[in-house]
Amino acid sequence: MAGGKREIRTDDAPAPVGPYSQAVVQDGIVYASGQIPLDPTTGKLVEGSIEAQAEQVFSNLRAVLAAANSSMDRVLRTSIYLTDLSLFSRVNGVYERQFGEGPKPARSTIGVASLPLGAEIEVDVIAAQDETPV
Repeated sequence: MAGGKREIRTDDAPAPVGPYSQAVVQDGIVYASGQIPLDPTTGKLVEGSIEAQAEQVFSNLRAVLAAANSSMDRVLRTSIYLTDLSLFSRVNGVYERQFGEGPKPARSTIGVASLPLGAEIEVDVIAAQDETPV
């Protein structure tokens, strides 16, 4: 593949809903596409609270990162997209649990009018692979 770019694909996260990869890796850096709260088993959006939806999003991201030889503690940057910014503090609670102690990734939170399939939240990440120094 040109320039060493490699596609990451796993059945443990939802299949892409468009013409993109779940993630790509180049030079030890994982660029994970945005995940919405799709259950990878059913292909349907998780219903319920924004916390339940955010937990599914991070579960999907963990699966993609694992397939790319990375993990949540290797995440360098996140972008969170919310259709309702009044949910910001509730999502922050889930986010903090996901990243635990230590330095948190750099982050942007963006309010958007809509997301694919009517989701309320989408998150993408950039992470180092396990063998890449951070």
